[in-house]
Amino acid sequence: MATVPTPIPSDVLRGTLDLLILQTLTLEAMHGWGISQRMQQLSRGVLEVNQGSLYPALQRLELRGWLDSDWRTTENNRQAKYYRLTAAGRRALGAETASWRRYVEVVDLILQEGV
Repeated sequence: MATVPTPIPSDVLRGTLDLLILQTLTLEAMHGWGISQRMQQLSRGVLEVNQGSLYPALQRLELRGWLDSDWRTTENNRQAKYYRLTAAGRRALGAETASWRRYVEVVDLILQEGV
């Protein structure tokens, strides 16, 4: 019997949401709901991003010039704002990924040394 994944509390996502959004948009432009569904799918149901966190993050990333957007018609014939990475967004993704990996290494080092 498959186990149901335990969602990670939303406060764990603080500080990582921007990175996850940038990574999610590396392959194609997506609307907000599609971004949240893709993150949930890639995390195998562990990450659930609420709309109250997602849309301010999308706005923040757009203001930084890391995302660009335009309105399009969805597969359900609705109008939605689609977001895509800019060149600056791709550079930011590289820098944020390197920073995140370094952070994980340091936390792991501390956890190992603290035993």
